[in-house]
Amino acid sequence: MAPILLRIVISYLVGSIPSAYIFAKLLKGVDIRKAGSGNVGATNAFRVLGKGPGIAVLCIDILKGFIAVVFLGNSSSQFSAHISPQVFRIILGLACIIGHNWSVFLRFRGGKGVATTLGVFLALAITVASLKVVLLFLFLTWLVVFLIFRIVSLASIVTAVMLPAYTYVFKQPAPIIIISIFLALLSIARHHSNISKLLQGKEKRLF
Repeated sequence: MAPILLRIVISYLVGSIPSAYIFAKLLKGVDIRKAGSGNVGATNAFRVLGKGPGIAVLCIDILKGFIAVVFLGNSSSQFSAHISPQVFRIILGLACIIGHNWSVFLRFRGGKGVATTLGVFLALAITVASLKVVLLFLFLTWLVVFLIFRIVSLASIVTAVMLPAYTYVFKQPAPIIIISIFLALLSIARHHSNISKLLQGKEKRLF
C-alpha cells in the first residue's frame, strides 16, 4: 500500500502548485488572492495578468491533472492486487484536483479546479476511448455557453452539471460516472459565490 499512498500524495502536491499565484508574483509582484476575484485560477489570471499569462496558467493547470494521472498511474498495473488501474488513476486525478483547490502551499486555498479536471479527463481518455466523445460534448457545451454569455463561471457551472449526464448517456464505466457526479457537485460548491453573483446579475464577463 505504501507505493499507492506515495503516488497519491505526490499527485496532491503536483495539483497544489499554484501557477496563477507564481505568475502573479513573478510578473507583477502581487498576491493574486488579493487581486481581481481573489481566485487562484486561470480566469483571474486573465483578469489580473492579461491574456498571455492567463493562457500559460490555463495550460499549466491542465497539464497538472494530465501529468498526475499519466505519469503516476502508468505503473498502476503492479497494484492490481489492491486496486484496479482505472480506479487508481481516478483517485490520482481526484488527489490532484483537491491539491489545486486546496493547495498546501497557499494555506489550503486555491482555484476551482475546472482546468485541472479537464487535464484529468484528458488523461483518462487515453485508456477509455469512449471518453473522448464525452470530452467533445463538454467542450462544445462550455464553448456555446461562453460565446453566448461571455461569463466563464456560468459556462463552467453548466458544463459541470452536464458532466455526469454525458458520462451516463455515453455509457462510461461506473467508476467514471461516480467520480463525474462527485466532481460536478464539487465544482458547483466551489462556484457558490459565482452562483450568488449570477442570480444578482453582478457576475463579470471575461471580455
